[in-house]
Amino acid sequence: MTTADLILMADRIHTLAENGPWTPTALAVTGGTISALGDRSDARRWRGRDTEVIDLGDATITPGLVDGHAHPVMGIGLTRGVDLSSVRTLEGLKGTMKAAARNGGWVEGWGLDPNVFAGAPITHAPLVEALGPDVPVFLLLFDAHSALVSPRALELAGISGPRRFASGASVACGPDGTPTGHLLEIDALDLVRELLPDDDPADRRERLRDLMRRMAASGLTAANAMDFEGDSLELFRALEDEGDLPLRWRCAPFVMPGAGADGLDAVIAQQRLAGRRWRVEGAKFMIDGTVDGGTAWLEEPDSHGESTACFWPDPADYAVAVGKLAAHGIPIVTHAIGDAGIRFVLDTYAELPRTSAVPHRVEHLETMPSELVARLAALDVTASMQPTHCTHWTRADQSDNWSSRLGPDRAGRAFRARDLRDAGARLTLGSDWPIAPFDPRGIVAAARLRRPAGDAGVEPVLPEQALTARMALEGYTVAAAEAAGLGAVAGRLVPGRRADLTVFGMDPLRCDPDEFAEAPVRLTVVDGRIAYRGN
Repeated sequence: MTTADLILMADRIHTLAENGPWTPTALAVTGGTISALGDRSDARRWRGRDTEVIDLGDATITPGLVDGHAHPVMGIGLTRGVDLSSVRTLEGLKGTMKAAARNGGWVEGWGLDPNVFAGAPITHAPLVEALGPDVPVFLLLFDAHSALVSPRALELAGISGPRRFASGASVACGPDGTPTGHLLEIDALDLVRELLPDDDPADRRERLRDLMRRMAASGLTAANAMDFEGDSLELFRALEDEGDLPLRWRCAPFVMPGAGADGLDAVIAQQRLAGRRWRVEGAKFMIDGTVDGGTAWLEEPDSHGESTACFWPDPADYAVAVGKLAAHGIPIVTHAIGDAGIRFVLDTYAELPRTSAVPHRVEHLETMPSELVARLAALDVTASMQPTHCTHWTRADQSDNWSSRLGPDRAGRAFRARDLRDAGARLTLGSDWPIAPFDPRGIVAAARLRRPAGDAGVEPVLPEQALTARMALEGYTVAAAEAAGLGAVAGRLVPGRRADLTVFGMDPLRCDPDEFAEAPVRLTVVDGRIAYRGN
């Protein structure tokens, strides 16, 4: 072989190759590609005068971790104001509101859990109690599909009653037709969101740069951006003008109801956009909303009589739009949470031409009967799931808002990660940041534990759906590569493949999952170059 640029040595290298249990202890990288594997004694043969050699000691090297679902640019706009993710009661919400700093007169926050309302209607009453009626408030709920706003915010937006939208959005109103402050889905949220002060462009660049650095420090070497809206192109180009991004990105622009021929043509044109470590590849659709907000698409209504409709007013329009893009070789990504939504998406995918090496995929897959589990495997559709959606917001006793809306039967056939793997489906894992934290260590742990990492006293949710350690690691590596059509060049540590890898201070296949959630990240390497170096 030619002289290596980089040699890494560690007590364990999990190649995730299919040809046996051998665990090498040394790896060589040349020109961004893995050029050799062996033992520490082999490293002398690979070394040249300019080779960087790092012996990591009692560490574990794995293929680079890939987040299956994140919102980097949208997320830096969604995480404005007060972080409400730790608020658990109405008293806590009111206290946080009283202490909140104002942004140009507005009070903003994000991450609010609807379980704070303990099953009661979500209204702006606690905001009025804390701040009075005259302060404009915009609080994004944890799912980013709904918001709680104050009476003054409604007034400023000219919202005085119900509204009709092209999508499945709505303005929640009381029996007398007066808005309650609860806005459901993007088109309704935007009525108020467009009034908020703009972020400074330089601040947005710095926040995105910082996000990527922190993601690399958590062990991520790549991620899938499930949007490419607004200033995404300018931000990615600006950051890459300053140097290589610390991780790779695959971006899928949104396609919303009513996009029309011009909107679809624009998404087709966007597929040509790319940089050194980012590219646009795919199109992101939503067939429904969320169970928590009553906007999922279920085959039977939820306990509130809601979640009965498709996000697209005419589902046939979704099928037409998806068909046009797929005919141009564009891989389709669809957010589908409810059983009716998942069924319709799979029925639609079954009729699509397969003109790309990248398989179509379905995101979230929260509740579904067994025949749909089998269909995902049969259709070679990627199942993309976020384990912490289950472990952070549902409870084993089904007392949470999500479970109580679905009822015991549908809540009992939910977040079926293990069933999907056992059925032979391709399962990728991710965070949905900023909906949940992006750190893959905690997500891998949650996938194995079916409860939050570090909370041993919490009863696991549907523990039979737990993944093995290897399954969870494959969800961030092998399956992620195959989902991107890169199964031959990435996802495993074998000669000839990309030198994207992660180094942990603990062994993810052998250590306790609670401990792994806190495991030090020693190194992340992207394209053979060190993107993050820990202590």
